[in-house]
Amino acid sequence: MMTSFLFRAMDVRAGIFLALMMAVIVLVPAANLLVPEGSTFHVPNYAVTLMGKYLTYALLALAVDLVWGYCGILSLGHAAFFALGGYAMGMYLMRQIGTRGVYGDPLLPDFMVFLNWQDLPWYWYGFDMFWFAALMVLLAPGLLAFVFGWFAFRSRVTGVYLSIITQALTYALLLAFFRNDMGFGGNNGLTDFKDILGFDIQADTTRAGLFAASGLALVICFLICRSITRSKLGKVLVAVRDAESRTRFLGYRVEHYKLFVWTLSAMMAGVAGALYVPQVGIINPGEFAPANSIEVVIWVAVGGRGTLVGAVLGAVLVNFAKTWFTAALPDIWLFALGGLFVVVTLFLPKGIVGTLGQGWTALRQRRISADYGAGSDEPPSAPPQSPGAPANVTPPKPSNRTPGPAEPQPAE
Repeated sequence: MMTSFLFRAMDVRAGIFLALMMAVIVLVPAANLLVPEGSTFHVPNYAVTLMGKYLTYALLALAVDLVWGYCGILSLGHAAFFALGGYAMGMYLMRQIGTRGVYGDPLLPDFMVFLNWQDLPWYWYGFDMFWFAALMVLLAPGLLAFVFGWFAFRSRVTGVYLSIITQALTYALLLAFFRNDMGFGGNNGLTDFKDILGFDIQADTTRAGLFAASGLALVICFLICRSITRSKLGKVLVAVRDAESRTRFLGYRVEHYKLFVWTLSAMMAGVAGALYVPQVGIINPGEFAPANSIEVVIWVAVGGRGTLVGAVLGAVLVNFAKTWFTAALPDIWLFALGGLFVVVTLFLPKGIVGTLGQGWTALRQRRISADYGAGSDEPPSAPPQSPGAPANVTPPKPSNRTPGPAEPQPAE
């Protein structure tokens, strides 16, 4: 049943995306582990880690596109859910260090020993087990999103006010996690990880495995989002996005739909953060910064809001451009990146994928109209209309009969 749900909304675009992703998941680790270092086709270790980080960013962008592109909820606080998932994984990785830390304490992490903590805080219990940490990766951001959404959506907070509240949420968490007495490492965060599931975290095979896990998580979440958006639930979400008051007057409990998709999106962001931490080797309060959430919105806008594939493409392209600009133009890379965003906003308002899709639809429409004008029996298809628009009327087929003389009209 779950398999049929995931593959129910497969189409050409989704099939191409999944085929490319599966190729990347297989070929990149193979090129890193099996191809000799001197070969042209060898992928170095740093590139595997960098591309793995891009995939986690793509998963975060996918989560934002689900709530913004299809439900109209502009979130400026998804960095909070991303960071919470990262901290949950970081706590597990810290518990795996054991006596290999600087101070050799078998129970307390090094930063707790340095700050003279005597006992392990109660909320650190259970993080020595991977299954518990994986559960917290989903529950911590999911529970926060559920509680926040329950009050916000029932109060009918929408638009820019909701965006400001989400930004205030992530900023409050940023200030809280900076405190040393919170027990999360203060401004230094959590780092110096040794292994994950018993495997050396610095080993080439572990990094390749983390890359493949990030790709598989992105594929699974894409299938879930695609199935939701192409179902009846997705149609209601689009109705909420375009006309929330009208949807509510039709009898739908709008707050329930928004709460569901908001919580699911937060859990996806938590998974992205959990996969991000072991690949970059650190998690600190800087990940809660509101600027990070704004940057994610830019990724989605560049790729194409409400397309899913565009969110993934935008995250990868923008972060690749950021990496290239910081190396090639270290003094002006911020201006170059800002110019890229301005160009996209002015000339590609629907994003890359949205503009390409619009152009393809227009080209197909012109081709059908040309075939119909040449004598084809197939009438030209019209674009979808809103419920309040007048019904489409099929134009009469042009007649090849030679017009005769005009008939006399009766005198008035």
